[in-house]
Amino acid sequence: MPYSRFSGSLTSPKVDVVIDMGNPFLNLTVDGFLKIGAVAATRAAAEDTYHILQKGKGNISSRDFEKMLKKMCKEGAYWGTVAGLYVGTEYGVERIRGKRDWKNAMIGGAVTGAIVSAANNNKKDRIAMDAITGAAVATAAEFINYLT
Repeated sequence: MPYSRFSGSLTSPKVDVVIDMGNPFLNLTVDGFLKIGAVAATRAAAEDTYHILQKGKGNISSRDFEKMLKKMCKEGAYWGTVAGLYVGTEYGVERIRGKRDWKNAMIGGAVTGAIVSAANNNKKDRIAMDAITGAAVATAAEFINYLT
């Protein structure tokens, strides 16, 4: 019986920007900030564009554009900072421990979750829950990354 088979791979284009700050810690932190910050800003722009189109206006006013730009900057800076903090913390833990494993991601996620929560003036119970959540998400992401 004849059969056919599809073989190949589907990959997305990879764009990588390298900024050399002269220190691996700073390089990774800035890289994380820029990459995740750009993703967050793009998400904010897409979300606001959708809402503008959903209103049925068809065109964008200068007020809408200014609001969108402010949201893009705010979201990009916030999520870029969180990503930079996480990447820097994970790298620092790796250097201190002298090992590269999932525990670095767990510790980096916990520290990042706690710092971000404390910066938002949360109570200590909420800070502990956010640290646990950060550790769980970072560890799960590390395991998923290992599987692929």
